[in-house]
Amino acid sequence: MKATELLQRGLQALSHPLPDDAADQLLAYLALLEKWNHAINLTAIRERERMVPQHLLDSLSVLPWILPHEHTLADIGTGAGLPGIPLAIARPDLQVTLVEPNQKKVAFLRQAKLELGLNNVQVEGRRVEEVSGQHQVVISRAFADLPDFVSAAKALLAPGGRMIAMKGVVPYEEFTRLPVGADTTVQAVEVPELDATRHLIMVRFPDASALPVGESATAATAAPAQASSGEAEGSGLPATGQRAVP
Repeated sequence: MKATELLQRGLQALSHPLPDDAADQLLAYLALLEKWNHAINLTAIRERERMVPQHLLDSLSVLPWILPHEHTLADIGTGAGLPGIPLAIARPDLQVTLVEPNQKKVAFLRQAKLELGLNNVQVEGRRVEEVSGQHQVVISRAFADLPDFVSAAKALLAPGGRMIAMKGVVPYEEFTRLPVGADTTVQAVEVPELDATRHLIMVRFPDASALPVGESATAATAAPAQASSGEAEGSGLPATGQRAVP
């Protein structure tokens, strides 16, 4: 099946409202990614038909958990702009900051911003520790270790904001190394056209006095708590697919 057909079918399965030109913009981004990938190593996936589910649809699967009132997002270690650029295309009202220290990849990100006309994207070609500002959502699918992500990027989180780590299997052991006071929710996610396990690990800090990463976590914060449907409704998050540690 061609990439265009895969994308159209995947977007229908996601059933999330998108701008009229979103599909064309996503395909233009994919073409740019494929072109630049010949010169610099942006992704190990070379075939456009595989890029659609593994890059575009995987990135867009997080859309239901970027809430309507959240308008600022930082994508840490964005690499080729994933998930930040697809999210910026899908949500023109979302101000997306792409954080990437690799200067070759930064050159691609700036060209993609220019060619796609993404006025809601800002590129930060620096290490995350050197970036300033606060964002309602801080997201990454690049960090292998959840506590490392939280430690490196927590300073960019606005009060009341959320950190979202895009993962395959749930890294339960890593929850024990999160800061005391971290409120963690695990969300199972289905990616159209992709037969793989995907989860979002969402971390909030209701108590501003949360200790730095490395302090001993209490039993209450060592694992994600089960959220009731009422709690999910009150937070504005979808109530389905939430997972908890027994």
